[in-house]
Amino acid sequence: MTRVWKWNRPVTVREVLEDLQKERSIAYTTVMTVLDNLHQKGWVRREAEGRAYRYEAVSTRAAYAAALMNEAWSQSDNPAAALVAFFGMMSEEQRQALTDAVRIVQLPETHDENPGSAEDRSGR
Repeated sequence: MTRVWKWNRPVTVREVLEDLQKERSIAYTTVMTVLDNLHQKGWVRREAEGRAYRYEAVSTRAAYAAALMNEAWSQSDNPAAALVAFFGMMSEEQRQALTDAVRIVQLPETHDENPGSAEDRSGR
């Protein structure tokens, strides 16, 4: 998946194989099996191209990581304690990223130029 996410485009088994072989010896059939397994699990989609397939990620790496964190957190019998423990494991850089993310999701939606509730604006 790392290669598929890194390139952010449909890839062939041969492309992944050649990239992996820069780091270690690996067989074509191994890469083909892994990509087929990822397809079976729904992590990649594939499209035929001649006698081969091009594989493409179904979601981003960030979305996958978020789903893993959500799954792990939802299995806790004490979600608050799990979060406290998780935050305790974070580096300063990760805590700053968390702070930035919380700030983004908490931004107020200010579509009205006039503050106040609908009742205040209607005069009731």
